[in-house]
Amino acid sequence: MITKTTLKILYEDNHLVAVFKPAGVLVQPAEQKSPSLMDEVKKYLKEKYNKPGNVFLGLVHRLDRPVSGIVLFAKTSKGAARISEQIREREMRKIYHAVIEGTIEPPNGALKNFLKKDEKRKMATISKSGEVDSTGSPQGDSAELDYETVETNGKFSLLKIELKTGRFHQIRAQLSAAGHPIVGDVKYKAKERLPDRAIALCATELTFETATTGETKTIGINYPDGWRKLLSG
Repeated sequence: MITKTTLKILYEDNHLVAVFKPAGVLVQPAEQKSPSLMDEVKKYLKEKYNKPGNVFLGLVHRLDRPVSGIVLFAKTSKGAARISEQIREREMRKIYHAVIEGTIEPPNGALKNFLKKDEKRKMATISKSGEVDSTGSPQGDSAELDYETVETNGKFSLLKIELKTGRFHQIRAQLSAAGHPIVGDVKYKAKERLPDRAIALCATELTFETATTGETKTIGINYPDGWRKLLSG
């Protein structure tokens, strides 16, 4: 659980605020009313700026519940519009780190697939090459990422990943389809769970332009310390 006292603010200006999301925390409120990162950021802003009534907070992107890392929120509608435009135009650079099972070949490369969302199972699946729907259009959305092997011990490998498109469960589905699921991601064929039900995937860097000044900002964090136990074995 995350609270105002444990909330980690990574960046803030008049229009944007970036925070760290621990694995297991929801980004936004769900029907079951579990505590969410969004709720805690609103409390933080309300208290810091002594705001009466409801606090505006725009959700411009998400991380899955078992994923940790940087989440950027908009404090104003102008901030939300500018960041959403950068995401649509693929101008925001998103870097992730992940620990995968095995050693991927080649060690550095790209993964390109078409992904479909299975609403019933809440999963992403890979469309076969040339597969089309009833209208003759390719099934699924194009999904692309670049990866680089940072280190490997044979059993596990640490990858640095640059996301080129932002599809549902994209990194998880593509690495699993490549035969190297993310450690802990049993939903996508990982062999076993991590103790906290997290998966070894972390959003470690965001680069974007500020909402009004056009200044380029890069926010970076380290991947979780606990991953060293996997990589040192």
